[in-house]
Amino acid sequence: MTQVLEGRTADGRGVRVRYSAAGIEEITDDPSAPDLLLLPGLIDIQLNGYAGLDVNDPARPASELSDLVRILWQQGVTTVYPTIISADDATTTALVTRAATARASDSTVAYGVPGLHLEGPYISSAEGARGAHDPAVVRDPDPDEFDRWQKAAAGAIAILTLAPERTGALEFTRHLAADVVVSVGHSLASAEEVHAFAAAGGRMSTHLGNALPKQLDRHDNPIWPQLVEDTLTAGLIADGHHLPVDTFAAIVRAKGATRCVLTSDAAALAGCAPGDYKTAVGGAVTVGPDGSLRLQGTPYLAGSGASLLDCLRWATGPGGLALDTAVTMATITPANLLGLTDRGRLEVGARADLIQLTRTPEGGVGDLVTVVVNGVTQTQV
Repeated sequence: MTQVLEGRTADGRGVRVRYSAAGIEEITDDPSAPDLLLLPGLIDIQLNGYAGLDVNDPARPASELSDLVRILWQQGVTTVYPTIISADDATTTALVTRAATARASDSTVAYGVPGLHLEGPYISSAEGARGAHDPAVVRDPDPDEFDRWQKAAAGAIAILTLAPERTGALEFTRHLAADVVVSVGHSLASAEEVHAFAAAGGRMSTHLGNALPKQLDRHDNPIWPQLVEDTLTAGLIADGHHLPVDTFAAIVRAKGATRCVLTSDAAALAGCAPGDYKTAVGGAVTVGPDGSLRLQGTPYLAGSGASLLDCLRWATGPGGLALDTAVTMATITPANLLGLTDRGRLEVGARADLIQLTRTPEGGVGDLVTVVVNGVTQTQV
């Protein structure tokens, strides 16, 4: 059944979009369209959980991934790459198998989760660069181990974050590059190692500017070579806590919107009420009144408490980006990076993943009004 949604695109153009389960069928200019934002559904390529739902707890049932996909619709996210952090072989196998089971048994999950992101375990063991990952499980890349995980995941592992300085990392990157987006992250790689990683087929930087020691050499550090390496698309956590607004804006200016991706890096406690919690991965975590997640009793971040929609709001706030630039980074750029040629865009023939939102009095991103997933209206306020 064909339906219609009206609104204004990120660059202000009034449009009328006709769509069905077959995709976007027609887009016509409509100067009288209501003052509602009409955008492609958001694509989050790094998310560990949300609203108490945890991608990294093997004790949770496979059906929880179905719940996660559906609750993210309420945040405008129509495509997500659940992110599994560093763990031992058995735990990682259990987690990717659980995800494969959910994708095989629920067509909505299979559509909303086109792939998985493994963040580790082949990352730096150094304090600061390692972040909150368990030092007991961090190790050098093992192609045979990864191939077992990929088989258990039914081929769904689409992104893998590693540290290029680990022994065997470049050969491992070449092993994966044809089928997986290999990303540098949780790393203290030298400039030579970053450039060699890109030449070996590396294509992304995971949460650039984070997972680093507090003090770095002003010139000889991993950030500069990643900024100048055009083959690397920068993932940026735009939650207002991981990056100051000037740092965020400077990275986007250096890389360009077509080589930057907004990510939430949301943890299971994102969207939960302020207070102290126990989690399967982070242990004791405090959700602050400002929405930040910190290891209890410390200033250290324990993932993000924001959804990708929250990140879009922050990224376009004071001192931030133009709306169309930020929307590109949350839709078209991640779609292109992951080969999703029919998502993340408002054009005829694309999948009908659409979100309609109000505007704030200042003209910013307001509240969600309507969510359409693969041509079906899922939420309408």
